[in-house]
Amino acid sequence: MTETPVPEGFDFTDPDVIVRGVPHREFAALRRTSPVRWNPQPGGYGFEDGGLWLLTRHEDVRRASVDSQLFSSNANTSIVRYYPEMGPDGMQVQKDNLLINLDPPAHTKLRKIVQRGFTPRAIGRMEEALRERAARIASRAAEKGGGDFVADVAMELPLQAIAELMGVPQKDRAKLFQWSNEMLGYDEPEFGMDPAVASTEILGFAMALAGERRADPRGDIVSKLVQADVDGRGLTDDEFGFFVILLAVAGNETTRNAITHGMLAFHANPEQWELYKRERPRTAADEIVRWATPVIAFQRTATADTEIGGRAIAAGERVGLYYSSANFDEDVFDDPFAFDVTRDPNPHLGFGGTGAHYCLGANLARMEIDLIFNAIADQMPGIEVTGGPERFRSSWINGVKHLPARYA
Repeated sequence: MTETPVPEGFDFTDPDVIVRGVPHREFAALRRTSPVRWNPQPGGYGFEDGGLWLLTRHEDVRRASVDSQLFSSNANTSIVRYYPEMGPDGMQVQKDNLLINLDPPAHTKLRKIVQRGFTPRAIGRMEEALRERAARIASRAAEKGGGDFVADVAMELPLQAIAELMGVPQKDRAKLFQWSNEMLGYDEPEFGMDPAVASTEILGFAMALAGERRADPRGDIVSKLVQADVDGRGLTDDEFGFFVILLAVAGNETTRNAITHGMLAFHANPEQWELYKRERPRTAADEIVRWATPVIAFQRTATADTEIGGRAIAAGERVGLYYSSANFDEDVFDDPFAFDVTRDPNPHLGFGGTGAHYCLGANLARMEIDLIFNAIADQMPGIEVTGGPERFRSSWINGVKHLPARYA
């Protein structure tokens, strides 16, 4: 890929940069010339420290992901930019309650509880139901003949999977999609609702669900999460509510965007679509996640003076873990800008790198991507993207709002 020099003052956290597309040419230049670079950031978006350090190489992003003692998720949360109205109180709520913003040992204790819902057995039990849902989604789209791929196909299976996992009634499932869009859409004009209101709606809904299951356990995952286990600890209503917020983002938005970017990648590489239809490689899901990298970046805060990539990082300074750059690192991936569904090995960091914060739902996401593309290949093998994607305006989500397609 041709590199594009990065001008002074260029802000990689500016949603107007991301809405034009992930700045891969600028990332390529940074990996070669300045892999740890200071990124200025205007005040009023959650932080008043002037900016953060960008980590663009796979090695450096992975190192900061693994060392949660030196690189804290809690000190300034994991999000690189908030909306101006967030304020200190709102930031503190984020720090105190969301799993992605906790450090060990608090993170370890909470994760031990919530991972009950993501055991291989729990995920395996969902596979047949999700396979049937994927087939129905593709069948309905094929009958329709064309439309918005995001609304008709990409959003449906992740939404159904999370709702199925949590036991959300069918009539309420569309609300989760709406609320998660509004909660993340603070930089996106199409979603005009106050993100704090959307978060409150999800919290209220989830807490009510937790209360129902605590009073009337049904043997489902929600009941397991809110009931005390052998250690005498289950999720409180507050903890469960914030866990559902996390699921609405991490389990719904990210997988939906991976599926959409996967369709775009197949459209741009028709030989890969033909290969996929013939061979159905299980490696495809990981290549789609690498290619899409739905979460562009999370951040950490140095807890002590340190050095990374040859740069001195002072205690209290933030570092941005730019997965969208690391996943195209030429030192790690052969021909990284080639979309190759047979790529193996594929040590991408699309699930957050390794370490304590590795994505709980990684195997569920792989399953969903595999199931939906198998269903598409079976029921509308001649699918065509008929127009450009309408991208989601965000500082850290690589999202697509709309994608016109013909289903054939």
